[in-house]
Amino acid sequence: MKKFMVDIVLVDLDMETRLKYLPQEQEGVRALEAEGTILHNFIKLDRSGIYMVVMAADQDDIHKRLSFLPYYPYMKIKIDPVRVVNEVNE
Repeated sequence: MKKFMVDIVLVDLDMETRLKYLPQEQEGVRALEAEGTILHNFIKLDRSGIYMVVMAADQDDIHKRLSFLPYYPYMKIKIDPVRVVNEVNE
């Protein structure tokens, strides 16, 4: 498994739909955190999206893991592999 920085911007998600799916979205994110997929997440100040540090095999695996989230169809996703400074390479 590798670490990735995932930059998600929500596109064309109106407030009514956002509020309707928010509880399921939060529950899904908590489940991904509990299983160790999402290591950290940071909501953008303008609430347009989120940054996540994610553990996954590759970019396709990230999409597979996030695809069950209700907001997924509205996500514009940019993925970059990362490593922590001073982290030992595996």
